[in-house]
Amino acid sequence: MISIQTKRYSFNLKKNFPFEFKTLTQQFFRVKLYSSMATFNRTTLEEVLKKRFFYTPSFQIYGAVAGFYDYGPPGCALQANIIDLWRRHFILEEDMLEMDGSIMTPAEVLKTSGHVDKFTDWMVKDSLKTSDIYRADHLIKQELETRLEGDKQARAKLDGNVQSEKSKKKNDKSQMVKLEDSVKAEYEDIITRISNYNGVEIGEVIRKYNIKSPETGNDLTEPEEFNLMFESSIGPTGHQKGYLRPETAQGQFLNFKRFLEFNNDKMPFASASIGRSFRNEISPRSGLIRVREFTMAEIEHYVDPNNKTHSRFNEVKDIKLRLVPRSVQSEGKMDPIEMAIGEAVEKKIVDNETLGYFLARTYLFLTKLGIKPDRLRFRQHMPNEMAHYACDCWDADIHNSYGWIECVGCADRSAYDLTVHSNRTKEKLVVRENLAEPMIYDKTVLEINKKVFGPKLRQNSKTVEDYLTSLNEEQLEALKKALEDGNGTTKVPGTDGNQYEITSEYLTIKRQTFTEHVREYTPNVIEPSFGIGRILYSLIEHVYWTRKDDEQRSVLSFPPRVAPFKCLLVPLSNNPAFTDLVDELAKRIRKLSIAIKVDDSSNSIGRRYARNDELGTPFAITIDFQSVNDRTITLRERDSTKQIRENVQYILF
Repeated sequence: MISIQTKRYSFNLKKNFPFEFKTLTQQFFRVKLYSSMATFNRTTLEEVLKKRFFYTPSFQIYGAVAGFYDYGPPGCALQANIIDLWRRHFILEEDMLEMDGSIMTPAEVLKTSGHVDKFTDWMVKDSLKTSDIYRADHLIKQELETRLEGDKQARAKLDGNVQSEKSKKKNDKSQMVKLEDSVKAEYEDIITRISNYNGVEIGEVIRKYNIKSPETGNDLTEPEEFNLMFESSIGPTGHQKGYLRPETAQGQFLNFKRFLEFNNDKMPFASASIGRSFRNEISPRSGLIRVREFTMAEIEHYVDPNNKTHSRFNEVKDIKLRLVPRSVQSEGKMDPIEMAIGEAVEKKIVDNETLGYFLARTYLFLTKLGIKPDRLRFRQHMPNEMAHYACDCWDADIHNSYGWIECVGCADRSAYDLTVHSNRTKEKLVVRENLAEPMIYDKTVLEINKKVFGPKLRQNSKTVEDYLTSLNEEQLEALKKALEDGNGTTKVPGTDGNQYEITSEYLTIKRQTFTEHVREYTPNVIEPSFGIGRILYSLIEHVYWTRKDDEQRSVLSFPPRVAPFKCLLVPLSNNPAFTDLVDELAKRIRKLSIAIKVDDSSNSIGRRYARNDELGTPFAITIDFQSVNDRTITLRERDSTKQIRENVQYILF
């Protein structure tokens, strides 16, 4: 049934369009209406989006600032509908606990989480024109892809398949130069791995392959790390340092105890947050794909580290995903393997059921939005991409005209975040579970001899103690061995970064037997993180096409549930005879909480239809003189342009 539903109301289209939306558009009018990616023209699409005010650069009359965008009416509505579907699909259906946290974050919080020290990208500068700054990995990828395109054209010329200059893309800067097969393979391998390179490796690639500043041809400086957070201060004195949050997750971790209490101490459970985040991107040059302010939707699913099964996994185990696991990437390839998520978990390609469950649920959400399954893949992070504490990480990459773009990240973050915040604040962020039978185990423990430790280290005792108490069992055993090998003396770092000498007299490290009737553990966290702006733009590309008989007529085939406007109400002309019926129908439809647009301009009906096809409006109600007499209207469906005539009472109820 084609329906526009809102709570208990809907357009009654089953009688008139007795086919599901997909069947109608694909079987009846298979003009499909889609132009293929081969003929996709991003410039044309961007003109449509600009003309229809989906979004526009912020502060444009002042010259704009890169990386900031304002959403117009259709863009706002589209984003709101995507968020609404996300909230229904995840928060409501999964019974998650939603919160809205502060955007401004004290520096101490982000220092503890690791963002102050590690939330960085590598940048390079034009050695002579220092105002030109580039994100190093993106610049390398862009340059090598351009060279590979030139190689492709050169090989085509040798085969007699010469590309005409007219058919080349407007911004195609490639030159027809055939590469050696070994060099071509090196380029392809670097493009696959470049996001994992450190500064030294990036610098070596730039020098080895003679990569220059794209604007001037000048040499590039050595790569430098750049922290991506926006720094600020809190309060009038400026003494308390803060940052605009780079993610919504930290606020959720800090409220873990309250979530657990709200959930009646039951595990597992999930929290969720939707809101603005900020990243001071080095060189944002890809529209909504890379911006400095954006909307995120993040889930933190808290689970027992000894039991990462999921109660609903059987519901999704047969869903097939296009996976790019590490084993494929290690061969320098990116070809997806189609596999049921149940099989992937069973073979340990995906680490556990809970992570696999959210990968499948992410797939269902994205395809429900309108993302094309054949342009969606799940790529596993390589070991050197992941943080040391992570168990497994996957990205949902969506293909658009910018390439494969990471739009969702799903990570098993282990217990890292709760542990570091607990260690820093001395607040226990743990779960306590009554045991049916007592648990007996041995553990390596640290005992500090306060009578010696304090007087010997004096003002440095706290920084050394903080370091020692943060050590896990493996690290304590290593410290014990160091003391033994050093005849009872060794050096350790304090939390201030300085080295301090300690002796066996200061502390004791030993194995101790414990008997527990209550198990206390720090939960692991499975985190799906969604970039709403990237998903929104990818969706627009996926649903965009031009009519076969007229390439100037663009259409955005949004599914009705996410379309900015569900219905167009259009009188045949601006004749006053139509005013009362138009007002009546508009009022009735809006009372059903259905977003409609009334177009009573003096343009022709065809032009008004075309204008709203560009807005993605799935249905149109046309009112003419017959409508005034017998209350029948014409109902038009966007993709097929099929029209039927029916009495108002049968269309709306």
